[in-house]
Amino acid sequence: MKLFDVFPRWQIEPVEAKGCKIYDKEGNEYLDFYGGHAVISIGHSHPKYIARISEQVNKIGFYSNSVLIPLQDEYAEKLGKASGYPDYSLFMVNSGAEANENAIKLASFYNNRKKVIAFKGSFHGRTAAAVKVTDIPKYWAAMNEDFEVIFLPLNDIEKAKEILQTKEISSVIIEGIQGIGGIVIPEPSFLQELSKICEETDTILILDEIQSGYGRSGKFFAHQYAGIQPDIITIAKGMGNGFPVSGMLISPKFTAVSGQLGTTFGGNHLACAAALAVIEVMEEENLIENAAKVGEFLKTELKKIPEIKEVRGHGLMIGLEFDKPIKPMRDQLLFEQKVFTGVTGTHIFRLLPPLSVDMEIAQEFINRFKKVIQS
Repeated sequence: MKLFDVFPRWQIEPVEAKGCKIYDKEGNEYLDFYGGHAVISIGHSHPKYIARISEQVNKIGFYSNSVLIPLQDEYAEKLGKASGYPDYSLFMVNSGAEANENAIKLASFYNNRKKVIAFKGSFHGRTAAAVKVTDIPKYWAAMNEDFEVIFLPLNDIEKAKEILQTKEISSVIIEGIQGIGGIVIPEPSFLQELSKICEETDTILILDEIQSGYGRSGKFFAHQYAGIQPDIITIAKGMGNGFPVSGMLISPKFTAVSGQLGTTFGGNHLACAAALAVIEVMEEENLIENAAKVGEFLKTELKKIPEIKEVRGHGLMIGLEFDKPIKPMRDQLLFEQKVFTGVTGTHIFRLLPPLSVDMEIAQEFINRFKKVIQS
């Protein structure tokens, strides 16, 4: 048997990683400014993370949600306090797409409506409902066609109001910061007005914080820059520092109905151990504050480089837009300067380093980046 070949892959084989650095089988050292799609939050191979998971797997690694798992309650309490949502409920699953899938379904259970509003440039996952609210039609299959989604321009509040006032929309799903869309930030006033009209029309507002949440923006959630409280918040990526875990933070307006949602692996012992380690390290090492500080330094220094058309983002979720295709620069950065970065489209770099990145490594990144741009 061979792998189903859907992933283009670089000819690099990482064998070890620590902090913000990755080492391949030839012994080359790389700066990690991509975090494996924004997944690595507290740094690779953090000792507390390793200890938590190791200790847990030596006791019990998994059993189903048909038994008591106190680790879930411990994690929910810590997450509520850390995120500023202590009165919300938590439902744990395994991936970002699964979290969004359940959020859309829970919204429809709540108001018995079918249609969803999403935004141009959005990315919410690749499962049935999540892929249809993703603004990349080539990802849709024939089976997705019956799910009615209306894509609106981001920040166009008048168009959103016009459609929401029909009271036919079940939910609105929006990213705290668009990632695949190019590190595009919704305007705070737009989010504030959108939240208000959703409340007035009994439409569920879903904030997809899968990439932009968990401290990456310099706040726990990116939508907190706008001072709103969505009905459902979806989380994943940085939540487990590489362990597959995700979830939904659910407003008190929802009533839990037995059997309405379900999961086999969600909230298992190992997932909770990983998530607890992450949130504890974030607090102990002030990583949200660090993300804000180092992110501001990176943006300030990168804005001084005239070849970059625009620098945008919050915290350690940064987009660098160029007037020309960046593939040659990205390849040079990776293979010559040994730096992992992300891209979106053909002209934009995405920088998503671990929240633990320090000023010294940030400066080293800038030095290597300048060598590529100015060569």
